[in-house]
Amino acid sequence: MSSPAEPTVRKTPLVEMTWNGYALIVKLEGPNVGQREAPIIGGEVDAMVKGCGKAMKFLILDLSEVQFMSSLGLGMCINIRNAAAPLGAKPIIYGLTKDLRALMSMMKIERIFQLVDTREQLNALVRA
Repeated sequence: MSSPAEPTVRKTPLVEMTWNGYALIVKLEGPNVGQREAPIIGGEVDAMVKGCGKAMKFLILDLSEVQFMSSLGLGMCINIRNAAAPLGAKPIIYGLTKDLRALMSMMKIERIFQLVDTREQLNALVRA
């Protein structure tokens, strides 16, 4: 996938993916990511990650619309990160609710993702 002048956006009922030439922003369309949603989202995002290739410097999971995530949803996040890691993309999670942040901390997700709370922090981190 080339670096477009305009961002490439793919939207489905469960996820919106925006590729701007160096960052892939994956916004999950909540409120729940569970047994039904996780494999569908994972497949859609995996195809987009492969299309972006080594040009991808950042993989941003925007969970601002998600209220609940099952273990399958958590596994999906890790699988997405694992698909992007060989490409050299820095994995970031943005927009966690208080409860999801507690879950992510309990599961030690900050070891493999950078957790960001505000849009300002995200913008400062993702400067191309």
